Amino acid sequence: MPSPSPSRPSPSRRAVLATGTALGGALLAAGTAVPARAAAPATQRPAAPASTTVHSPADSWRTVLDDADLLWRKPPKTWYEGPYLGNGRLGSGIYAEPGATTRAVRFNVQHSEVQDHRPEFGSLFGLARLPIGHFTLEPVGAITGVEWWMRLRTAQLEGTVTTTAGTLELRAFVHSTSDLLTVEVTPSAGERGFRWIFHPAEAISPRAAFKPLPDGYTGNPPAVTEQHGDTTAAVQPLLAGGQHVTAWRERTRGSRRTLYVTVAHSHPAATARDRALRTVRTASALPYGPLAAPHRAWWDRFYRKSFLSLPDARLQRFYWIQLYKTASAARKDAPVMATSGPWLEPTPWPNTWWNLNVQLEYWLIHGSNHLELDAVTRALSEFRDQLSREVAAPYRADSAGIPRTTDTHLVNGASVTDGGYGVGVPGQDPPTPEVGNLTWALHNVWLSYRHTMDESILRDTLFPLLRKAVNYYLHFLTPGPDGRLHLPATFSPEYGVNAPDCNYDLMLLRWGCRTLLDSARLLGVHDPLTARWQEVLARLAPYPVDANGFMIGAGVPFAQSHRHYSHLLAVYPLYELTGATADERALIERSLAHWVGFEGALQGYTFTGAASMSALLGKGEDALAYLGQLMSRFIQANTMYKESGPVIETPLSAAQSLHDMVCQSWGGTIRVFPALPAAWRDLTVHDFRTQGAFLLSAVREKGRTRWVRLTSEAGAPCVVRHGIDGPVEIRDRHGRPLDHEETADGTVRVRLRKGDSALITARGDRPDLTVRPVTPNEPAPRWGLPG
Repeated sequence: MPSPSPSRPSPSRRAVLATGTALGGALLAAGTAVPARAAAPATQRPAAPASTTVHSPADSWRTVLDDADLLWRKPPKTWYEGPYLGNGRLGSGIYAEPGATTRAVRFNVQHSEVQDHRPEFGSLFGLARLPIGHFTLEPVGAITGVEWWMRLRTAQLEGTVTTTAGTLELRAFVHSTSDLLTVEVTPSAGERGFRWIFHPAEAISPRAAFKPLPDGYTGNPPAVTEQHGDTTAAVQPLLAGGQHVTAWRERTRGSRRTLYVTVAHSHPAATARDRALRTVRTASALPYGPLAAPHRAWWDRFYRKSFLSLPDARLQRFYWIQLYKTASAARKDAPVMATSGPWLEPTPWPNTWWNLNVQLEYWLIHGSNHLELDAVTRALSEFRDQLSREVAAPYRADSAGIPRTTDTHLVNGASVTDGGYGVGVPGQDPPTPEVGNLTWALHNVWLSYRHTMDESILRDTLFPLLRKAVNYYLHFLTPGPDGRLHLPATFSPEYGVNAPDCNYDLMLLRWGCRTLLDSARLLGVHDPLTARWQEVLARLAPYPVDANGFMIGAGVPFAQSHRHYSHLLAVYPLYELTGATADERALIERSLAHWVGFEGALQGYTFTGAASMSALLGKGEDALAYLGQLMSRFIQANTMYKESGPVIETPLSAAQSLHDMVCQSWGGTIRVFPALPAAWRDLTVHDFRTQGAFLLSAVREKGRTRWVRLTSEAGAPCVVRHGIDGPVEIRDRHGRPLDHEETADGTVRVRLRKGDSALITARGDRPDLTVRPVTPNEPAPRWGLPG
């Protein structure tokens, strides 16, 4: 089948930015518009406006969060089984000490800013994250059992360790706003002699256990333990200068003993010791309770920004755990999440990965209304100069790119064997010409713009960086005999073969040029490259396809099992192709089936991508089935995930797949409950953030949508496919009818100014507008090790 022609307006690109013209096109594409309908005559209105206030009692959050708590009734033996705590920087995973499972409990201490600083050995050795160490809680007696709860609502671990000598009651948290791990232990009489021991880790790249060391590379010298009054410090010097320091102090108050731990990192100065000592001394002046109070308040505010309840108990718990996990692993001002977040276990991937991991890690922050965690936009803006240094010297003046792997400052370092992967140059190899990663990362920035309509994101970060990312492609586009513009061979992550007209790059380039043109119009920018971007859209080579669907590139069919959907980005997440025509839908269905049909190399995020693509097509049953395969085959007891080492993106992207089933807002239209399986007859969503900067609340009862409310934060045009059967009425926050336009397929356009809201119900219906958890269809075991 021929590829969709790039010269025609893409039916999926109904609206890119909130301009009246684009959204008008969206309405026409969605269905035949009917004339604007005036408000109902006064005789049809209720005698007095009915309330449109949505009630969201605190008990709703308490119910779903308490239900989602993880439970352990047997000791976890690995990272993939145990509890975890974090704040985007400091992280701790808790499980039985390997090799001494009945004698000690391990509390890992890791930090997302702790890394080496030897770029000559590449990002995965010389700039790698460095392990710090762990504490062991060593009881007097042998451990015979545990009962632990990871309490999501308060973001703390609490429970009991039972031993042959007695019990240890414990509770622990990593402070939400300070790099502080606090563990309080209340021992029984027989366990008063328990002890804490710190075990420094060797400060060497974790990749050393998986790949040969580069010539000349060695680990850093051992840590030195120092005593500073009541506080102990393990000082880790670095060969490149600087240090990281773990400091701790234990205090006894009555029968309770409290351990206070912090980590600090500095380079090139050796200032970490002083900072770490100050943190511990200040914190240890407070008992556990007062210290935890602001921490608990932070988490309460975090959770109440959005709400989701669905009748699948296992998935609902999984979803809320992912929100907990994300806020434990991310902060706007923290490093962009590495492959395992702030935690660090043995891994061949001890840094940040930009050819899929980062993008998937942060998708869920948009719909769940947690833009305060958006480190991607911040980091790309802060380190933008480095992005130009990462492309080959002849292109640095006007281009930018991001390597497959970087450190916290987006530096890749030297090209050494197995030490990292640079941007590369189209048509050349080595290095591998993987050139589209910055453009894809900027799609995340575009999502942050679209979900907030914050023009400063568009003006200050997205437009200037996307201009440089697209410029890099423009250096290599050449006309072919067919009159089309073609790319030389580039690399489609992670297929393993270079291909000309690689779909990964064609899809990103087309999205990039469209977005630059739309952004320039919105910003009022008269850019000299406008004509070139328009030419690219008109003449760019079509996406290579064959009888099985999308190929990797020209002459390279999709012919082997492949976990990555790099060749399908135009479908998801770019939504450049959405199945708006029968041929386009058939192409997507054929490509999806062919991709997942090769079983050998499929991994967890294969199934999250397949679930979201199925949701795009409105196939809720298929989406749920793909998530079911993910849960049964890949997700671990504590909802973590591994591929040779811990990688955090897959469970987080599964939460986004749930979002895609519940709400989609691409192309200027908000779609409410677009891909729900039949079993989900009841569902509640509240303050779900959509493109256009709307907050969506909606309730489904007994298989039908009862009400939809949208609140505008930016005054953008509001187009919504509400899913309510039959005629509807739309009222403002005071219960008064709102003017709106209807289309034949159940889409309405509502005029909302900034701060306005609209409630959509079936005509004459006055449903209860209370946000409540729904009843699960059947019971399900808790996550953790409950039995």
